[in-house]
Amino acid sequence: MAFRLLSLVSFLREVRQELKGVQWPSREATVRFTALVIVVSAVVGLVTGAFDFLLTLAVERLL
Repeated sequence: MAFRLLSLVSFLREVRQELKGVQWPSREATVRFTALVIVVSAVVGLVTGAFDFLLTLAVERLL
């Protein structure tokens, strides 16, 4: 039990040290990348939806 507690404490210390070395993005970069992800997701959704619609029309005409 004591070994597990010491292992946990050691792990949490290492995590803390690792997080100190992380270079976090600026707020501006985070907002910009979030907007980019939203736009790309919307475009991919529209293209996928259009492709699905066209394939549905094609299959309905064949049947």
